[in-house]
Amino acid sequence: MRHFIFLLAFSFCLTAIQAQDSTIASAPDITGDTTVVPKTDSTKKIVPHSPRKAMIRSAIIPGWGQAYNKKYWKIPIVYGALGTAAGFFIYNRREYIDSRDAYRNMMDNDDTNNHLIKPKFQPIDPEAVRQYRIAVRQYVDYSVLAFVVLWGLNVVDATVDGHLKEFEVNDNLSMQINPTVNPVSKQANVGVIFTFGKKNTAR
Repeated sequence: MRHFIFLLAFSFCLTAIQAQDSTIASAPDITGDTTVVPKTDSTKKIVPHSPRKAMIRSAIIPGWGQAYNKKYWKIPIVYGALGTAAGFFIYNRREYIDSRDAYRNMMDNDDTNNHLIKPKFQPIDPEAVRQYRIAVRQYVDYSVLAFVVLWGLNVVDATVDGHLKEFEVNDNLSMQINPTVNPVSKQANVGVIFTFGKKNTAR
């Protein structure tokens, strides 16, 4: 009987100690230290803006570099300019083919194929048709050249915008005027100091 009472008392004490430990563990911190350590994601990397990527993308597909630079309003301008040059090329090439075929049919001394001549060239002298063919052939070359130049300007624009994307533009701009007196010539000078950001100073 005494062993049973002793064992019961020991079990009661052990249960009380465990309950006290759990109460202390769950009690709120009353020391006043409420500092929360934020979790940092060390795997997240900030990818810098690359002007080279903007250049390559615009060289592959016009307007892609402008989209990469988030200059979406320039994309319609790019395609408008290139589309205009392409339209002139298509029109001038068609005119060149029609005038070339008309001149050939006029000079072959075969009246049976005169119906192949476009109606707009039939009342015109063959020499005038030949001169028109030469002029239109030059217009075709100019159209191709304009298309290539506009494509190149699209690449240049994307590259420049890519570099300007990295240029820091903020409100940390200050101007300071420093009047000074030359001790030799006794002349007053005025110096102006522009400060960009926190470290760079231009005078």
